[in-house]
Amino acid sequence: MGKVYLVGAGPGDPELITVKGLKCIQQADVILYDRLINEELLSYAKKDAELIFCGKLPGYHTMQQETINHFLVRHAKKGKTVVRLKGGDPFVFGRGGEEAEALVKHGIEFEIVPGITSGIAAAAYAGIPVTHRDFSSSVAFITGHKREGSKEDLKWESLAKGIDTLAIYMGISNLPYIRDQLIKYGKAPSTPVAVIQWGTTAEQRTVTATLATVADVVAQEKIENPSMIIIGDVVKLRENIQWFEQLLAKQTAVANTAL
Repeated sequence: MGKVYLVGAGPGDPELITVKGLKCIQQADVILYDRLINEELLSYAKKDAELIFCGKLPGYHTMQQETINHFLVRHAKKGKTVVRLKGGDPFVFGRGGEEAEALVKHGIEFEIVPGITSGIAAAAYAGIPVTHRDFSSSVAFITGHKREGSKEDLKWESLAKGIDTLAIYMGISNLPYIRDQLIKYGKAPSTPVAVIQWGTTAEQRTVTATLATVADVVAQEKIENPSMIIIGDVVKLRENIQWFEQLLAKQTAVANTAL
């Protein structure tokens, strides 16, 4: 019997993977990887490692979750060392819990290798600390997929009134609904918001707005997934401590001068 490692690849910058995660990639016989992992990480795999793409696009599933679970179990039962390489952290909107349950059901040995989630990393690369002594003592990670329902109203009220910083994943298509719910339940329309596209990568773009205007700004700037939405007063700090996009601009200027 083999073993499965559920590995978080981090938010996009390949250097942000953990040492343990990189060792798992190097030792794997089979790697099942997602769309949002940086494929540079696959260059560390053994030459004879089997690489299986199971990425998902919004609204389209390249490989169903049940099929992924089946592949993990099947290869482990062949005695293989299997890595399930997932963007961010396996247990933060990564379905790692479902995969771990499937492995337990079939008696497969496994380990969880946490990764840096984009709710923290993308914000940090945009110059936004998700907590700060003067602005935020609480942060919530939220999926932006869900729509209005009888059980959601109380959640939106709690988020609007009880949490200082909201980090919303996969929320671009539902942004007008998210805005409306937060304002409906008491979040000030003037609350600062940042939307970070392709966070921690060379393609990173960040736009800022207020809660009232963010949906219009995102549409005007043609911001698409993958993006993180950060809502809260901590967004104000970006004005002074944004560092990564300044670094990218400096690198571009140096490259242009060299030409």
